[in-house]
Amino acid sequence: MKSATFPSIRVAPELRAAAEDVLEEGESLSSFAEQSLRLNIARRQTQQEFIKRGLASRDEAQRTGEYHEADDVLAELDVLLDNIEEKQA
Repeated sequence: MKSATFPSIRVAPELRAAAEDVLEEGESLSSFAEQSLRLNIARRQTQQEFIKRGLASRDEAQRTGEYHEADDVLAELDVLLDNIEEKQA
């Protein structure tokens, strides 16, 4: 598979300097930019999936009329967290 290129982007000198300052040993600015793109794409995909699940849950609640109080859900999550912490102790 051939590789593709992104168009070059203009940034403030301060942003370029900040990026160069955090490069790890042997890392290039190009590889840093590619990694940043990959991470942001993954974050946005995860965000879109979260929203999609939330909308599906809303639609299911509207269809069935079954809703859950936020306080009840949070209380259940607290119990789950307490159980996990007890097992790890």
